[in-house]
Amino acid sequence: MDVPEARGIEPDYCFYIDNWQTAVGKECIDWQADLPPDLVIEIDVTTYAAAEDYAPYRVPEMGLFKKSGLKIYSLQDNAYQEVASSRYFPDVDLVTLTEQVMQEASQQGTGATIRELPPKLCNLNLRLN
Repeated sequence: MDVPEARGIEPDYCFYIDNWQTAVGKECIDWQADLPPDLVIEIDVTTYAAAEDYAPYRVPEMGLFKKSGLKIYSLQDNAYQEVASSRYFPDVDLVTLTEQVMQEASQQGTGATIRELPPKLCNLNLRLN
């Protein structure tokens, strides 16, 4: 894997889902030798991140959250394409769920929204394959 050395990326969250064995028992992932995470989440508050920033790393899916909301991108060939749903959570409308959670947080506060979130997620009947 050819990883740019001049500049790097630092996603807020990385998840190994299909390739979980890559991360088991490791303190550090070697981006030159190991598989990339299956999913990264970038919360862009102060920087100008773009999905294309992750293309050299070949991360299959990324979520990019900005003020305008959540966008989900899937790596297709060598470029990211915005998609309507996550391949890892196909039965969940993550974009709408994120909008609802953010709206509730602005109305009732972050703490109350976070406390109410687990029961809401359980009610979605999530199926993880």
